[in-house]
Amino acid sequence: MKEPVLFWPVRLRGDVLHILDETRIPRTVTYLKVRDHREAVRAVKEMKTRAFGQFLTVCYSFMLEINKKKGASKEEQMACLRRVAEDFNKSRPTFPFAEVTSMVLGMAEKVYDSLFFADDFLAAMEGFLENGIRRQRLGRAQAAAQLIGSHATVLTHCHVSGEMALIGMFCRQQKKKVRFLATETRPYLQGARLTAWELAQAGLDVTLVPDSAVAKLMADGDVDCVIVGSDRSARNGDFANKIGTYQIALLARHFKVPFYALVQPSDRLASGKEIPVEIRDEEEVLAFEGRRLAPKGARAFYPGFDIVDHNLVTRLIAVHAR
Repeated sequence: MKEPVLFWPVRLRGDVLHILDETRIPRTVTYLKVRDHREAVRAVKEMKTRAFGQFLTVCYSFMLEINKKKGASKEEQMACLRRVAEDFNKSRPTFPFAEVTSMVLGMAEKVYDSLFFADDFLAAMEGFLENGIRRQRLGRAQAAAQLIGSHATVLTHCHVSGEMALIGMFCRQQKKKVRFLATETRPYLQGARLTAWELAQAGLDVTLVPDSAVAKLMADGDVDCVIVGSDRSARNGDFANKIGTYQIALLARHFKVPFYALVQPSDRLASGKEIPVEIRDEEEVLAFEGRRLAPKGARAFYPGFDIVDHNLVTRLIAVHAR
């Protein structure tokens, strides 16, 4: 099965990190060529990559910088890795950068006493990503596909990169006729630009709907289940996802529609109340692609995420990074 483009949107080739520029899809599929971790941090801040792409960007940035430091002492190499971690930890508040960077630093510390520290660290990271994360994401998509009925309509709102198309492809393998409803996911329109695009690219049945149409769709009985992604989760099962997810969860509970979330469990935070919610620049609501949408003098408020209480979730479909 061919993986969707968004399933693994970041690649490391030699001394260049190739990051899929998600802001340019569907017009074109273009990769940013990044040569140091500071450029990678900027790509994260500007939302050139999101969701799982951020995770890969962090991991590959460590590998990129250690590649450039192969002739340095282990002390200098480790200091370099700590600088990478510090810069990513300050980039965006909601995504758990500190959890990812501390995990990577822990992997570096395990091989620090090796005579070939840089090579052993790179091998450990490659094995972790290819044999661990990739397989587990494939397994999560298969598990989600098992929950979908043979003639179901699935509503999604900002899922994890590439996995919704993969879920649909697994359903197709199982001879299921599945239809997808993708919300526009305002104000960046990720649902229109990314979700609908990748589902259509995979030859799946997808219909784009306004974010505000979810209540009517459920009231009319047009949604059999909801599957969303997550940017961060807490010990009790609460999770953060793109703004608008919480109201969909409430509607799903009201209309008795199964609500599933693709998550990576974490025990760092006790509950969703401890997840910081990023407030994005108001210009991202007031304008789109450089064109002003609102009248002069109007203000905007754009929390990038909201928190979904675990009591609203039918099932968390998890992938474990450790």
